Amino acid sequence: MTLPQKSKKIRVISLKSIPFNDRIFVPNKDGNMPETPEITSRANEMNAELTGKTIQSFEILQPKCLNVSPDELNQFLNHSVIESVSHHGKWIMVRTTLGWLLINLGMGGEILLVNRNKMPAKYRLVIDFTDKTCLAINFWWFGYVHFCALDELVSHPMIAKLGPNVLDLSEDDFTNLIKNQKGKLKTFLLDQSKVAGIGNAYIHDILFFARLHPNRVIAGLSPAEISALFKGIQDGLRPSLTKGGAFYEMNLYGEKGGFQMEDIIIGYRENAPCPQCGTPIQKIKTGSTSSFICSTCQPES
Repeated sequence: MTLPQKSKKIRVISLKSIPFNDRIFVPNKDGNMPETPEITSRANEMNAELTGKTIQSFEILQPKCLNVSPDELNQFLNHSVIESVSHHGKWIMVRTTLGWLLINLGMGGEILLVNRNKMPAKYRLVIDFTDKTCLAINFWWFGYVHFCALDELVSHPMIAKLGPNVLDLSEDDFTNLIKNQKGKLKTFLLDQSKVAGIGNAYIHDILFFARLHPNRVIAGLSPAEISALFKGIQDGLRPSLTKGGAFYEMNLYGEKGGFQMEDIIIGYRENAPCPQCGTPIQKIKTGSTSSFICSTCQPES
């Protein structure tokens, strides 16, 4: 992966070369919310494994994650056949013959395809299929499993608010989307109603690839900087997607993602030297969140 300046290449510094006390690691999975690489990977896995399966019943241990009662969920979707699985933003969307099952793993959630005799230690909801397999879903914080009628997806109160999937946008689409926006850059990228799928785990490297400070005002971006931002999004998300997501998230089979801490360029590496220029990476406050930046490569003005 290269930065927009073609004459220079990023020299990725091994964590082994950074003193232990200077390392800042990505929080464990209970403190993270899956983003585009993880949700896309889960949706693709589920589409491959679940299409054609018939739902037999639901076991619900956490009714508050539902938008209907447990009895209604069983009434609406029992005996339905799964037709496809896709995603929008951080939502996994399971289309069945009788309606939509919409899953948001929230923070620290996981979803596993298992047999009933090999259940995970913790789960909040189980979908049993007629072939004796089941989907075990666990939430750590604010996860959702919602029913939606087939013709009402666009009016679902959470789905309807989402912007387009970030990796579905062409560069022209992205340019048209951002050019009339106001406010600061990081705030825009994290606003799921503007563009869906970017969160705090990947935003630091995205902005570093684009050589843009998180507090830059969108109205002040040049066409070249908008183009660099589009490319930064690709460079910041696609490598993780090809590896099945981040190392702290499990896939459908209970295996951790292949995108390792060593693959992160500047995010969560406070005090480490910038791999481009050697300037110590800073952790700064940007609104209600923290950002990791190189003050040399990402000037604020």
